[in-house]
Amino acid sequence: MKGYFITFEGGEGAGKTTILSKVGDQLKKQGYDVITTREPGGIDIAEEIRNVILNPNHTKMDGRTEALLYAAARRQHLVEKVYPALKQGKIVLCDRFIDSSLAYQGFARGLGMEEVFSINQFAIEQTMPDLTIFFDIEPKKGLMRIIENKDRERNRLDDENLAFHEKVYEAYLLLQKQFSNRIKSVNADQKMELVEHDTMEKILSFLNKK
Repeated sequence: MKGYFITFEGGEGAGKTTILSKVGDQLKKQGYDVITTREPGGIDIAEEIRNVILNPNHTKMDGRTEALLYAAARRQHLVEKVYPALKQGKIVLCDRFIDSSLAYQGFARGLGMEEVFSINQFAIEQTMPDLTIFFDIEPKKGLMRIIENKDRERNRLDDENLAFHEKVYEAYLLLQKQFSNRIKSVNADQKMELVEHDTMEKILSFLNKK
C-alpha cells in the first residue's frame, strides 16, 4: 500500500502552517493515518540546516548556496522521514517542498526555475507531491499578518523587501498554471475557519478519487 504526499505552499504569512496542523488533526479524527512535517526541517539534520538557512544574521548567504542547502535538507528529510511513512501507507502533510525552491530561489532570486529544479532532481529523484495546496494571498496582506503575529518565528526571508515577496507570489501563480492537475488553490485571504474548510474539501476530494 502506497501513502500520499500532500504539500502546502504559499508566501510568508499565508497561514499554511496553522492550517496544516488543524487539517492533520481533522484527518486523524476521520481515521486517516497521517503525519505532519515541514521543510526545511522535520528531522534533526534538516532542522540544523534550517537554522543556517533562515538565521536572520546570515545576510551574506549567496542565492546558490541557499538553493543547495534547501536541496540537501530536502534529501535527508525524504530519506529519513517521508519515504518510510509513504511505504507504510501514511498520508504525509508537508509544510513546503520543491515548489518553494522554484518560487523563492528559482524565480524571486533570479537563479532560474529550470536550474533550481535540476539541483533538486538530484535530491528528490522522481519524487513529486501527489497533491499541493497553494494558499493564495496577496504579499502585502501576508506580510501584515506577520507583523501582527508577535508569536511567529521570524526568519531571514521575512526581512526581504515587498518586491521579492511579489516575485514569489508571481512564481506560485505560474507554477499553478503549469501544474494545474497537482496544484490546487485555496483563498487564504478569509477567516481561518473557511481556509481550513476549503483545504479539507480539496484534500478529501483528492483522497476519495483514489
